[in-house]
Amino acid sequence: MFFVFKIKHFEILIYLCLLFILSNCQLKEPIKGHGINFLENRSKNITLNKSNKNDVITILGNPHTTSIGDDNLWFYFDRKISSGSIIKFGERDLLENNVLVLNFDKYGILTQKEFFSKEDMKKIKYSEMRTENPVTQKSFVSSFLQSVRQKMYGKRKF
Repeated sequence: MFFVFKIKHFEILIYLCLLFILSNCQLKEPIKGHGINFLENRSKNITLNKSNKNDVITILGNPHTTSIGDDNLWFYFDRKISSGSIIKFGERDLLENNVLVLNFDKYGILTQKEFFSKEDMKKIKYSEMRTENPVTQKSFVSSFLQSVRQKMYGKRKF
C-alpha cells in the first residue's frame, strides 16, 4: 500500500510539472515593437503634392524626429525585434526596420516621400570619417587628473 501511495504522488508531481511547463510556453513569439505599427501600409494613404502636414499628423501622428536644420523634413520609424531562440542564448532578431522620410515645402505640402525597409538599409554605404568635436575633448587639467587616478587605482589588488 505504501508503494501505491508513492506512485500516485509521483504521477501528480509529473502532471504538475507538465502543467507548469506548458502554461509558460507561448505559441506566438514575443515581439517588441518601437515606432508606428504598419508604417508601410499607413504611408500609402499619404499622397505626394496633395497631403499636408495636418493630414500626415492625422494618419501617422507627430514625427519621431525632424531634421536639425530643416523643420520640413520629418522621420518616422517602425522597428520590430523578436527574442532569439534558446540556441542563440538570448540574441535578438531584427524582424523589421522601416524608416519613412517626408519632405514638405514652405507651404506644408508633401513634396517628397521615401520609404526604406530593412533590405534597403543594407545597401546604404556609411562613411568611415569621424567628426572631431572640440566640446568633448578633455582639457589639460582633466586629462592630468585622469592619469593620476589611473596611477593611483591601477596597481590595486582587490
